[in-house]
Amino acid sequence: MPPTNRIAVECLDVTYRLNRRNLVDQLNFKVLQGEVLVLLGRSGSGKTTTMKLINDLLTPSSGEVIVMGKPTTQWNPIQLRRKIGYVIQEIGLFPHFTVEQNIGLVPKLEGWEGDRIQSRVHQLLELVNLDPQQFAKRYPHQLSGGQRQRVGVARALAADPPLLLMDEPFGALDPITRLELQREFYQLQQQLGKTVILVTHDIKEAFFLASRIGLMQEGRLVELASPADFVKSQHPEARAFLECLQLTEFRKKM
Repeated sequence: MPPTNRIAVECLDVTYRLNRRNLVDQLNFKVLQGEVLVLLGRSGSGKTTTMKLINDLLTPSSGEVIVMGKPTTQWNPIQLRRKIGYVIQEIGLFPHFTVEQNIGLVPKLEGWEGDRIQSRVHQLLELVNLDPQQFAKRYPHQLSGGQRQRVGVARALAADPPLLLMDEPFGALDPITRLELQREFYQLQQQLGKTVILVTHDIKEAFFLASRIGLMQEGRLVELASPADFVKSQHPEARAFLECLQLTEFRKKM
């Protein structure tokens, strides 16, 4: 499902300062509904801080983050976060909850009836290629890393949020499982049309998943372009990341 012209998230001159240091500095960008914006950058470039500003885990020192038409400072934080699916590298499943209980947590907090929660859980498990009869009653320690990550994605989608934030969601997985989940997530996003902001330092992942790539360096957004235009960038940091792609292709030809 292609992006619309409606704005889902907007950063207006956003700066976040900690101990006299700008962790993000004058961020300006828009994310359209249905778009996958990948924030690419080295460790410490401000990617995760930007994500936390969108999720209202941090408050801008100056500027505004607007989510679904309203500044984060005007949202009830709990209500905002329940409208945002959040997927992280460590997954964060509750170890003493079953898969079914983990996925159904936010719908339960939203007051859904039990039958509706169970139906939604089973629907989502099928969507992420896990058999509900086999996996619904398991606990996280009974799952592989890839299975846990699938459950994490299902949990993020449980209450049908319009926005997904994904912070290095596949970074801890082995290369084969990571590629499998990237492909599955790409197909899932095409099917559901969710707005997604995804953080990574892997340029191959960025090129595979992104509608647009936002390159961050030292807290600033130094490039924002479609993958096709990103390869033409002359910014030194963009060229450094693109060299990683070129080295990969060079090795394949050896």
